[in-house]
Amino acid sequence: MDWLEAAILGIIQGLSEFLPISSTGHLYLGRHLFGLDEAGLFLDTMLHFGTLIAVLSVYRQEIIELLKKPWNRFNLLLLAGTIPTVLIGLTFKDYFEILSKTGDSIGWEFLMTGILLWAADQIKSQGYKTLEQIRFRDALLIGTFQGLAIMPALSRSGLTIAAALFCRIDKATAAYFSFLLSIPSITGAVLLQSIKMTTSASEMLPLSSLLVGTLFSAIFGYIAVKWMISILQKSSLKGFAIYVLGLGTLILIMQWNGIF
Repeated sequence: MDWLEAAILGIIQGLSEFLPISSTGHLYLGRHLFGLDEAGLFLDTMLHFGTLIAVLSVYRQEIIELLKKPWNRFNLLLLAGTIPTVLIGLTFKDYFEILSKTGDSIGWEFLMTGILLWAADQIKSQGYKTLEQIRFRDALLIGTFQGLAIMPALSRSGLTIAAALFCRIDKATAAYFSFLLSIPSITGAVLLQSIKMTTSASEMLPLSSLLVGTLFSAIFGYIAVKWMISILQKSSLKGFAIYVLGLGTLILIMQWNGIF
């Protein structure tokens, strides 16, 4: 993997982690394009670390305040949202890893993401709940949707934002909760992948290329978070829904014709 490929994959990860289009699905396509299918674990670990840096940078002040009061209500909501994600991830980990390696289902998963985004966009103007009005059952539902996004092409940000909108949470709060909820999820993924790397038979990649990918993932992840907040406040999710519906349809057509 040269620096250009690393930069492209970093850009893909950074943008697609926080835009509702599925980072794992797009990384699978990117690795497949560059012939790096066997290097997925090393790439995913470093690129996810880049997006973790991005979201920590955007919300650094808010995180500092939350750490000062670890048992406040919002932290407990984040904990409630993390629990179903962890349970789903640990229970179905082996099955989802098989799906991630084969890519057989990503076309359908892109379609599911698109349908959920389109449905959520229809009700987004009805959101009224602020941060103080989020209930624990709302957090559990959002966390369950995040857990389902362990499937390769189900977008984590897309599903959590959609779930928040289904709970009638206002758009700005939906983005805020979704992105802060991503921190324990991404941190857990990075830690688990790092442990696996010690015993993995995946292809080792040049450290310089991995660092380039991480840097670009962090930069474009930061841009994506800021952009997504603006989009939810001023625009529609339909553009993203149309994109992933079209991509999913294209992948299915290619698979049926033996091209992909």
